Amino acid sequence: MYNAFLKPAETPTHLFLCFFILVVTSSSSVFIQAAAAMEVNRDEAERCIDIATAALTENQPEKAQRFLEKAQRLFPTEKARVLLELIVKNGFSPRQGDHKHHSRVSDFHQRQKTSGDNRPRDNSSEIPKSYTEDQLEAVERIERCKDFYEILGVQKDASEEELKRSYRKLALKFHPDKNQAPGATEAFKAIGNAYAVLSNVNKRRQYDECGEERRHPSRHRQNDGNFEPDISPEDLFNMFFGGGYPASNAHVYTNGQRYQRRERRERQQRDGGLALFVQVMPILILVIVSALSQIMVNHPSYSLSFRPSAGYSHKRLTENLKVPYYVGEQFSNEFHGVNLKNVERAVEDDYISNLRNNCWKEKQQKEGMLYRARYFGDSDLYQRAQRARTPSCAKLSEITALLHG
Repeated sequence: MYNAFLKPAETPTHLFLCFFILVVTSSSSVFIQAAAAMEVNRDEAERCIDIATAALTENQPEKAQRFLEKAQRLFPTEKARVLLELIVKNGFSPRQGDHKHHSRVSDFHQRQKTSGDNRPRDNSSEIPKSYTEDQLEAVERIERCKDFYEILGVQKDASEEELKRSYRKLALKFHPDKNQAPGATEAFKAIGNAYAVLSNVNKRRQYDECGEERRHPSRHRQNDGNFEPDISPEDLFNMFFGGGYPASNAHVYTNGQRYQRRERRERQQRDGGLALFVQVMPILILVIVSALSQIMVNHPSYSLSFRPSAGYSHKRLTENLKVPYYVGEQFSNEFHGVNLKNVERAVEDDYISNLRNNCWKEKQQKEGMLYRARYFGDSDLYQRAQRARTPSCAKLSEITALLHG
């Protein structure tokens, strides 16, 4: 089908470019796989070193040695080698400087927690409370949680639907515009981060594999920094509820763990010049491939929207579903017979795919409005949600009936 949309290669230069792109693409895939594997091994090795360092402070040399040896197998580092030598030669009693980073991070979180707990309560006698005791107790419950599952109040084998249901309930309950108890903002952020990680299959699997760390509450906050969500808690809330709250507090939700993560990345970059080269090479190769592709690949033969500036100014309808699409001036001369049928089949496939995506968005927005209306008892919002139309869903149902009718 793809060849039906493009003119065939007619010169030896085109054939050479095709061969060159094939070779370069294959090489780039090898580089990308090597770089990805190296990055994963490096992160896992750092995690093992953190566990080993904590084990040394708890007088568990066997456990520390086991994780350090694993770290060396994954990605050899000077830090792991030194700690192993300390365990073997000095009876696992490292110098204070060996734990400098671990202590600094722990002290930072302790200061952050102390200041966050004391600041609002010192002024509680001067400023009238704008929260209830139940709200304060709920915030304190979140602060005592040891892992993401406990934050959301679900079992470890919870389904995607259970995660969504729990997140919706807690996000509305702890949103800073509804709950102004001390620590509510951090609780709201923790809930969003927990859902963002557990709803991602890969991150959830990695998080579950860190059970060794999560069994130690004192290191919970530090180790969860390895599981940064791809979206901020406020943006996640807006996706679920259609932007029901204003974004005035969006600047509050910064992840303190990002500083630790950035420190680690900077240290890794200094120690891994070869790894950096391997990471940059695929990007350069892809840029070259992209530039060469532009030389021989023509523009698509159709567009679903009217784009005269790109040459798509002549409207046509597919023979089967009467889907409108736009083509260039030479379309009729280049496509006919079987090629034309292939083009129209592709047009209808793209059109149906767009309808499915738009229908999903319309349903999500309507569902979010209905949920907020029921939660807050807003009858006007409920009526608006009931009247909200889903035109893409209606059109998709109509086309489905035609295809199966």
